[in-house]
Amino acid sequence: MRRSRPKRHHWVRNGLLILLAVVLITGGGFAYHFFKLARTSFNQMYAPKGQHSTAIKKGRPFSVLILGVDTGADGRIDKGNSDTLMVATVNPKTEKTVLYSIPRDTLVELRGDGKRDMQKLNAAYNLGGVKMARRTVSKLLGIPIDYYLTMNMGGLEKLVDAVGGITVHSPMDVEFNGIKISKGTHHLNGKQALSYSRMRYQDPKGDYGRQMRQQEVIRAVVNKMTAQKKLSHYQALLTALEPNVRTNVDFNSALRGLVKYRANLTHITSRHLQGKDAWINGSSYQIATTAELTKVNRALRQELALPAKRLDNEETRLNALNPTFDGKKSQLYNTFGLDTVYYTNNTY
Repeated sequence: MRRSRPKRHHWVRNGLLILLAVVLITGGGFAYHFFKLARTSFNQMYAPKGQHSTAIKKGRPFSVLILGVDTGADGRIDKGNSDTLMVATVNPKTEKTVLYSIPRDTLVELRGDGKRDMQKLNAAYNLGGVKMARRTVSKLLGIPIDYYLTMNMGGLEKLVDAVGGITVHSPMDVEFNGIKISKGTHHLNGKQALSYSRMRYQDPKGDYGRQMRQQEVIRAVVNKMTAQKKLSHYQALLTALEPNVRTNVDFNSALRGLVKYRANLTHITSRHLQGKDAWINGSSYQIATTAELTKVNRALRQELALPAKRLDNEETRLNALNPTFDGKKSQLYNTFGLDTVYYTNNTY
């Protein structure tokens, strides 16, 4: 059994879309000057890890794993907790981008260190970095993960402020870290947007409600970016992104997406993997049932233009060994001797 010291929770956005938006929507006018600035920033954010995908270069549909990470100071985002995770699929033929949120407490088999550890998904990045997180999510969902993006929470306030704030439609009263946002439509600055996207305990939908608010903030940021007209605005965006983002999407790949993926920025839909409540060794988890995993697997493979393939992993095998588990009347879930650890964030 492996344990790691809990760290602060993190908010995550679809940083790849934000990066693509910064580059793609500046195709004319001051493009040449901006590209020189963008290339410098991308060189700072570019951090290739593992196998390099050629999906963007070939104009194919691609997937991205987006991780919110907590790494403290000094711009370090190579290690930390990733309590909120998303998989995005971008299909140039359908011109659709789909965001799939995955609950941080989902029970998964960590992949990449040769051991059969069953832990909460938010442990993967902390224990094995991008490599383990990509392999774990890829095996869980039965799809290739072409690209990754990690983003430090510290960049949220600057990013939202750089686009002049965002408008949200809050379904409830939200209060977090001393900031109150009442039910209704509001224009938020960076600090307010951070609080709006982090609160979960007051939400009757729990972590799922928070995921919906996070995705709302993603769309709002991208929408504001597409409306920017001045070079100074993009300079502010790059300043906010550069120290807080790491990705294996290089500058040339982003430029190649200018024609193929531009329309995807305006067709973004949000979904999530729905888990069921479970108790394992006295700790709370989310269990992705085989039916739910199969549904998400088929949807994702369709978005990626991949042929259907039967999902077979440790999660589906354990589900078959727990026939009475339903997440309601029966919340006990047996891992049959596999290592499990209660890995959570106690900050909120």
